[in-house]
Amino acid sequence: METQKQFSESYVEYEDRYERGSHMVGISIWEFEWCPKYRYKMFRKWKNRKLVEACIRRAASRHGIRWIELNVQPEHVHGTAAIPMRMSPSYALQLLKGGSAYLFFKHCPKARLRYPKGHLWSPGKFAASLGFISIERANDYVRNQDAHHGTVWVIE
Repeated sequence: METQKQFSESYVEYEDRYERGSHMVGISIWEFEWCPKYRYKMFRKWKNRKLVEACIRRAASRHGIRWIELNVQPEHVHGTAAIPMRMSPSYALQLLKGGSAYLFFKHCPKARLRYPKGHLWSPGKFAASLGFISIERANDYVRNQDAHHGTVWVIE
């Protein structure tokens, strides 16, 4: 006798995007936002913006976090990411903020003059869970941060 598996419509539609483990199937997608300490506009220069973006992406790849969208503004970072199912969003942010700060100060030692204690990021953070229904809307919001804030970049 053949047993028939039943899946929800959302599972069938996004089947290839789910993370699979020996005892789990699912995906954990989050919208993250955090700021540099004292809201300094550290990333107003294009070079610093691209450096911190690369540092955040490097820290994420080390821990299995996949950025869907990432946008660095002069005074905050905003993005959507898929984190491993075993990881809490708070721990993911801890890894992202700590790892990116370490790499940023390693490649830009003069930034330590502004942050002598080595704390690049403020302790605050924002995290909201997303599903496949709201992810496009969140990605559009992240992509259009420059227009939303009226950001003008200093390119040197």
